[in-house]
Amino acid sequence: MGDRYDLVIVGMGSGGMVAAEFAAALRLRVAVVERSRVGGDCLWTGCVPSKALLASAKVAHAMRHADRYGLGPVVPTVDTAAVWSRIRRVQQRIAEGDDSADRYRAMGVDVVFGAAVLSGPTTVTVDGSRRLTARAILVCTGSRPVEPPIDGLGEAGFLTSENVFELERAPASVIMIGGGPIAIEMAQGFNRLGIRTTVLQKGPGILPRDEPELVRVLQKRLVDEGVELCLGVDTQRVTVGPDGKTVHGTRAGEPCSWSAQELLVAVGRRPNIDGLGLEAIGVRTGERGIVVDDRLRTSVDTVYAAGDVAGRNLFTHSAGYEAVRAVRDAFLPGRGRAGALVPWCTFTDPELAHVGLTSVEAAQAHDGRIRVWRHQLAHSDRARADGADEGAIVVVTDRRRRILGAHVLAPAGGELVHELALALNHKLRLEQLASMVHVYPTLATGVAQLAAEAAFEAAARFGWLARLRR
Repeated sequence: MGDRYDLVIVGMGSGGMVAAEFAAALRLRVAVVERSRVGGDCLWTGCVPSKALLASAKVAHAMRHADRYGLGPVVPTVDTAAVWSRIRRVQQRIAEGDDSADRYRAMGVDVVFGAAVLSGPTTVTVDGSRRLTARAILVCTGSRPVEPPIDGLGEAGFLTSENVFELERAPASVIMIGGGPIAIEMAQGFNRLGIRTTVLQKGPGILPRDEPELVRVLQKRLVDEGVELCLGVDTQRVTVGPDGKTVHGTRAGEPCSWSAQELLVAVGRRPNIDGLGLEAIGVRTGERGIVVDDRLRTSVDTVYAAGDVAGRNLFTHSAGYEAVRAVRDAFLPGRGRAGALVPWCTFTDPELAHVGLTSVEAAQAHDGRIRVWRHQLAHSDRARADGADEGAIVVVTDRRRRILGAHVLAPAGGELVHELALALNHKLRLEQLASMVHVYPTLATGVAQLAAEAAFEAAARFGWLARLRR
């Protein structure tokens, strides 16, 4: 009887932790099986350490450029061993507090450490011997970095988001292979800490899923700061020599090579599905991970999957949202469909935030019948006062001003995008945001100014009524 539960969760990263807390609040009997550490990628290899690194890098950058604020610039003494030590302290503080196993045990959740295998539609076996049975199983095992098929890469050795924060200090120079959010955040952070940084991107631009005009501004910012950004690169092989590790390839058809002390590979992620026994019990998988429907159910109706392992949106916040929807669907009346819009943010400086369609995607989906509204930070009183007026707020609407997408390149852009995400989720027109008074002076005033522009345009149709009252 001791190993019978309402819900067994496999994996205690972002999705598994939120699911366990929600299930405990419903007074369900819950067990979570974790093979290594509570906290998952977010705490140990992703969000937390990378943002701690970026915080240190931002301070170093601000010190060098203090003359922008009427202060004397300072050349910081950067000891990356001290920076990496701070990162570990931040992680440990979280691990001993909000992400501790004891916190979940206090909620009534059984935390079981070991390797989990789904041995039946309602059974999870741990370390080959302990058998947990449940009414439902939720798989939240996340994902891991992809190793690209580049000759010599494995022999040379390389860093990824999984092991870069296990170093005692940063390398003296680094080549980033990839141009997505992880590579670009790390590139700016490393460069600001005085580490010679090169980015090799296969495509014609970085961050291909984001609003192109804002990406171009950010791209220029990175180059101006000193990041060597190489686009259109076909990486072919890696060698090791006196100059460190060298990547050989072509750029615009011409042979090229780049050398650095270390390589960091960030070209995508793949789901952690190996060894879970999924095929044996009939759970279908695909290239992106476990196949689920809009209720997060797998092909076995007692088994759910959420987060990276289900391949829908590879974000911490999406994993938590999906995990809650899965538990709701399994145990509460109604349906727990996971259909909400998912905003995201690349935490460069300035931050690049995104929700909904880009202008290119919207034009394709609406046969070009769209409008693009822009508020440049150069016209923001707060941005000018803060000395951070590089960026913009971009809102994409249809011809009736209904919001289709919104994008922000600004300090704290990840905070600023939520108002626009809420408006998009509720299918609002842009001018409806003008009815809310925005605090001045804030960057969010830019949203109000765009909304007012749309509202004035809508009101112009009734100008004849105003003239009648003269």
